[in-house]
This record gives sequence, C-alpha cells and structure tokens, in this order.
Amino acid sequence: MELHYKITGNGQPIIFLHGLFGSLDNLAGLAREFANNYQTIQIDLRNHGLSPWSDAHNYQLMADDISKLINQLGLNDVILIGHSMGGKVAMQLTGRVAHLIAQVIILDIAPVNYLHDSHTNVFNAINAGLEAEVENKNQLHTIMGKYLDEATIQFLLKSYKSDHWLFNFKAITEHYTDIRAWHEISPYRQPILFIKGAQSNYIIDDYYGDILTQFPYATIEIVEGAGHNVHYDKPKQVIALIKNWLD
Repeated sequence: MELHYKITGNGQPIIFLHGLFGSLDNLAGLAREFANNYQTIQIDLRNHGLSPWSDAHNYQLMADDISKLINQLGLNDVILIGHSMGGKVAMQLTGRVAHLIAQVIILDIAPVNYLHDSHTNVFNAINAGLEAEVENKNQLHTIMGKYLDEATIQFLLKSYKSDHWLFNFKAITEHYTDIRAWHEISPYRQPILFIKGAQSNYIIDDYYGDILTQFPYATIEIVEGAGHNVHYDKPKQVIALIKNWLD
C-alpha cells in the first residue's frame, strides 16, 4: 500500500502517526516545532486522509505499511511519535524494525485491549449524517451536534472534504474491535516515553503493568489539565516533554 505522506526539513527523521478518524494534519502542530532541526514525516495511515482504502484494518497491517515506507525512504535512526491508534502502530513497529528506531514517544494510549467502546457517539453521529444524505458541511454539523460536543465535531470535520469523509467509515466500523485490540510483541528493551493526559482514561494505573511488560524501560509523564488529545490540549507542555526526552 502506497501511503500518502508529507516530508519537511532535513536531519534525523521523525515519523508522526495520527489517531482514529484523523489524518497527517492532526500532529502538524508538533511537526512544525521540529521541522527546523529534523526531517519530519507526517503520514496518513491506511483508510485515513489521502492514503488508499482497504477492507482490512489492523495493527499488523498498519505496522507493515509504515515498515515498507521506512524502507522505501531509506530511513534509519528513526524517531516515532504516535497518538492513540498511531501510538499503537508505533508500539507494534518496535517489534518489527527495532534496529531502525532511535526513540519512541507514545501519546495517551497503552498496549492493552480496550474493552470499553469509547466512540459510540461518534459512530452514531456519522451514521446519522450518512442516513440524512446531507448536502453540505453546515447540515452535517447540525446533525452531529445532537450527539457530540463542539470540539469533537470540529476534529471530525477536518476529515470532511468535498462533501465526503476522507476516512473509510465502513472499514473502521467493521474493524473497530481490531482497533481497540492489542497483540503482544516481544518486549522492547529500550527507553520509550508515554505521555498521558491527566483527564484521560486511556492510560490508567491498572495499565502500568501492561506497559512495563511490553516496554520494561518505559517512562510515563502526566500532563495536567489535558485529555486524550494531550498534544492539542497542552501543546507547550507536550513539546517540552518531547524535546527534553530527545535531548
């Protein structure tokens, strides 16, 4: 699969991997902060953004996609920064191309099988828009407002262009269990940074053991006042943590 990506700058490569229903633009704020000193590579994961659609969607396949792109671009000494679903992709990559990875930063996700469905309202909102056969973004916004808060609506609408969704909603719906899942990998015995939003329940105390089983040398930093989109809620704090980690 030939993924869509954007490269800026020169130097040691940093790959940015977005979360569910997102695109490469979701981590653009972080990428801009590092483009002067690194080569930043923002990627649309399969079934998202401008990357190809597929009926198949799981972490093994997404990790394969990124591994192939790393080899295609001839990268090594790679820094991985992944949020949510993209964070799980980054974690899976440590079990595939560890020899090409220099650093890993995971934004608010753990290597666990999430049993709780945290996207019910999102699925309901998108389905409602599809069933109503809306003709423009304003109509869609009104319908989604019955299910979602304004911040979530604005996030989703970034992936609504030319009156259609850029993500493959059918594949995401059919493979949502795979997206919540985690498949164990060999322990990655190198330092790795997890950044948790204090108000998020994606990394709870019960998951610390799971993190340390897969990543024995993990460091977990907590950002106060931030939720799951920790890089959006508190960008200065997250950038400072990443820069300190890389230094």
